[in-house]
Amino acid sequence: MSTLRFVDGSTAVDLVLANDADVEEVAGNLGDVASIALVFPKWTDGRAYSQARLLRGRHRFGGEIRATGEVLVDMVPLLARCGFDAIQLRAGQSQEVAERALSFFPAGHYQGDLGEPLPRFRRGAAASP
Repeated sequence: MSTLRFVDGSTAVDLVLANDADVEEVAGNLGDVASIALVFPKWTDGRAYSQARLLRGRHRFGGEIRATGEVLVDMVPLLARCGFDAIQLRAGQSQEVAERALSFFPAGHYQGDLGEPLPRFRRGAAASP
C-alpha cells in the first residue's frame, strides 16, 4: 500500500463510484482503470470505507483509490487502513492536521488491516521460528 497523498479537485480519475454502488458490478472491468474516486456524501456515511476494502482486498485493485466528498481530518487514519491512497479533504479541513493524525499510532493498531493483516498479538508469534 502506498503513502497517502493529498489532492485537490483538479486531478482527474478514471471512475467515480457513488457510495451506494456495488463494487462487484464493476470488479470485472478494473483492468483498464488506474484510479477510482469513492464518494463520502456525508462524513457519517462510511460505505466508501467498505468499497475501498473490497477493491483492495478481494479484487486486488492496485491503482489509486481516492476519498472525495465530505472527507474530514478525523477520517484520515481509517482511510489509510482501508486502502485509500489519495485524499481530497473537504473545504476548510487542514492538511497539516490530517498529516499529524496519521502519526497518532506510531506502533500500529491492535487489529489487522490492509497494511498489516495480522493483529498485534499474532505479529510477534509470526516472526518467531
